[in-house]
Amino acid sequence: MKRCIVLGKPNVGKTLLVLGLADYMKVKDVDITFQDPGGARYSRKYPVDVAMRELVGALPHQTKCLQSFSLEFRVGKGKKAVELIDTCGLTQQIHDDPLTRKAMAQTLSAIRGAEIIIHVIDAHFLGSVDVLSDPTEVDLDMQLAAFAGPRGGYCIVANKMDLPGANRGLARIRRLFTGYKVLPVSAATREGFKEVKRHVLRNL
Repeated sequence: MKRCIVLGKPNVGKTLLVLGLADYMKVKDVDITFQDPGGARYSRKYPVDVAMRELVGALPHQTKCLQSFSLEFRVGKGKKAVELIDTCGLTQQIHDDPLTRKAMAQTLSAIRGAEIIIHVIDAHFLGSVDVLSDPTEVDLDMQLAAFAGPRGGYCIVANKMDLPGANRGLARIRRLFTGYKVLPVSAATREGFKEVKRHVLRNL
């Protein structure tokens, strides 16, 4: 089974994207495996709507470990399963919390084992800041693209397209990340999920 990892900064919408894709594909329940940075693993079955209420939040670093579940895609006359992996948000600075630092290291390590990589960037935020005067706002994303992009199966999801300024942010993302596939998406409204699903299918 191929692995699809979803990564990016905190609060860009990674968890909502992962669970929203399951909902978009008419999945009712997800059996999520939580893998602690220390190696401990446990699983819990959720209705998708309950998982969204419990796992999606506004605070940064709500996701503290790898959270994964299997999702089936129809391929020809059969089906192929993909392990969809949600991750801890990555930051440029060294985080004060040692558990969060371990979770971020776990995210970076997991990239190496993934055949499909979805890099989420907040288009709404990039549309509201002056990237030219403060290029550090995109430094980490540029580093992630350089690290993950050459591995194949990589794309950028420009998320939060339902919010004001996101079109300006999308234009900036496309200008800054020339040569990479960029998909405009709203995880909140499911806009662009057809293209996200198509990207996964193309890399199975």
